[in-house]
Amino acid sequence: MKAHYLGHVVFYVRSLERSLAFYRDLLGFREVRRIFGGKASALTSGRTHHELLLIEVGDAPRPPTGHRLGLYHIGIKIGESLEELRAAKRELEEAGIGISGMSDHTVSQSLYLQDPDGNKVELYVDADEAIWKNDPSAVLSPIKPLRL
Repeated sequence: MKAHYLGHVVFYVRSLERSLAFYRDLLGFREVRRIFGGKASALTSGRTHHELLLIEVGDAPRPPTGHRLGLYHIGIKIGESLEELRAAKRELEEAGIGISGMSDHTVSQSLYLQDPDGNKVELYVDADEAIWKNDPSAVLSPIKPLRL
């Protein structure tokens, strides 16, 4: 067996509408349809039938913060250039979304933030693919600060 790519991520969310405002309205995913009596929504970037499923659970307890087992973050590619990453940063700031970090990973450049339920989200653009194709170990390069 060989995995082709990560197909989708499912999040339990406190408020479906609040999460749709973030993932659909701000980040630009398209809502495919609602299920579970309107308490869940499938979203896509257009790459596949759905990459994200949000299921409303209300006021369920939040997991502990800090280092813990389980999901750390999801990465969402938002463009092809640093200018697109700069534009995303401006748009996030205008929407009042805090950016918790900016990193140059050599193979990609990233912004880090949290969704309305505290899930960590990485928005990124890839660097020239020749970097990692010529040197696969480049993916493990030391992380450098990114200034946009």
